[in-house]
Amino acid sequence: MEQNVQVIRIERSRGWVALQLKELWAYRELLYFLVWRDVKVRYKQTALGVSWAIIQPVFTMVVFSLFFGRLAKMPSDGIPYPLFSYAALVPWTFFSHGLTLASNSLVGSANLIKKVYFPRLAIPIASVTSGVIDFVIAFIVLLGMMIYYGVAPTVNVVWLPCLLLITFITSLGVSLWLSALNVQFRDVRYMIPFLTQLWLFATPIAYPSSLLSEPWRTLYSLNPMVGVVEGFRWALLGTETAPGPILIVSSLAALALLVGGAFYFRRLEKTFADVV
Repeated sequence: MEQNVQVIRIERSRGWVALQLKELWAYRELLYFLVWRDVKVRYKQTALGVSWAIIQPVFTMVVFSLFFGRLAKMPSDGIPYPLFSYAALVPWTFFSHGLTLASNSLVGSANLIKKVYFPRLAIPIASVTSGVIDFVIAFIVLLGMMIYYGVAPTVNVVWLPCLLLITFITSLGVSLWLSALNVQFRDVRYMIPFLTQLWLFATPIAYPSSLLSEPWRTLYSLNPMVGVVEGFRWALLGTETAPGPILIVSSLAALALLVGGAFYFRRLEKTFADVV
């Protein structure tokens, strides 16, 4: 009795290849388990557990408030400086943690990559997605600070999901470039902390972007996190610095990073199992 057997042939791709997003969707359950794995590994055998989700942004806010707010007298668009800086640090921490974890995710999953086939895009996507839990925890602290300072969110709060999506796209886009490069050149991992620190001060977290005049301010928003940070403050704290063109430019820059990174990742994907 003959049986119909489905044969799947896995061949080495050549040149620039399609993203094959349908294949990624077919492995969505694997993506879920990778996200859950990253969350458990992050807090396994830690004394403070999920408290780490708020320790870094809170302590950074304290340092910024002391040196930039109190000593340097940095303007804060009429918002109490601790709240001004922490509102920016919440999306920034989500971005930086996702960037750090996802950039090293392929090297950290070397055994899995060598043993079984699946869309490699799932690994950095899972690493960035796992940071959503930390974001929610840090965001709850932000709401508590808003209550303490008597600042009510504006109707523009409906834009927050879009701003979070831009943050996710930016983090994933940069991570796809760096994770693929990290497989080929292991010294990339030493460059990531420096890049993240440099990017922190190139983003209006400790200072407002209103210090810049046009057209430099719009040009400054080629950094996608500029639109995100200013958007968070505008939506939650009601700052007069409406994102406007800044958010449009930042969104386009984030999308360009993601598309370019995805195609570059897929181009090098065929070498991961041999090199990693």
